[in-house]
Amino acid sequence: MNFLVISSSPNIDGLTAACANAALEGLRQAGSSAVEIRLNDLKIGMCEACGNGWGTCRTEHGCQVLDDFQMLHARALQADGLALVSPVYWGEMSESAKAFTDRLRRCEASSGKESRLSGKPILAVAAAGGSGGGMITCLLSMERWIQHVQARPFDLVPVNRWSRPYKLEAIRAAALTMASPGTW
Repeated sequence: MNFLVISSSPNIDGLTAACANAALEGLRQAGSSAVEIRLNDLKIGMCEACGNGWGTCRTEHGCQVLDDFQMLHARALQADGLALVSPVYWGEMSESAKAFTDRLRRCEASSGKESRLSGKPILAVAAAGGSGGGMITCLLSMERWIQHVQARPFDLVPVNRWSRPYKLEAIRAAALTMASPGTW
C-alpha cells in the first residue's frame, strides 16, 4: 500500500515533526510505502476563487492556479490513504495546511460529483505546542474537511507537549492499523 504523510510545520524537529515521524514509522511497520511531504517546502498558494468564485476546480476537478498543488493533488489521489499532521495555530490548522486543504476541497467536493478521495482513510493529527490549547477545534476543522472530500476519518488525534509520549505511540498504532489490510 502507498501512503502520504502530509506535514505542515516549518519546524523540522518539533512536536509536529515527531508526530509525522510516528505516522511514518507505523505505516512502514505495516509494510507500506510511506513518504512525508512537507508543505512548507512547497509553493502552494491560497485559493484565488477564480472567475465568479469557481474556476476549473468545479468543472474539471483541477485547480487553474499553477504551483506545487497540482503535483501534490495527483499524489494524494494515487495514495491509498493520508496522514495530515498540522501544528495548531489559534485553534486551526497551519496556514500551509489550510491553503492545501482549501484548494483540495474545491477540487474534490464540487459540482455534486463523487470525490476521487471518496472512502480513503485519513489520519488527522493536531499538534499543539506552546499552551497546548486549540487541539479540538483544529481537529473539528480537519474532520469537516475530511467529510467534504468524502474521505474516511480513520482517526483524529490531539497531542500536546504533555501528552506527547503516549500520543506518539497512539499515532504509530493508528497508522499501523490504517495500513494493515483487513484490520478495519
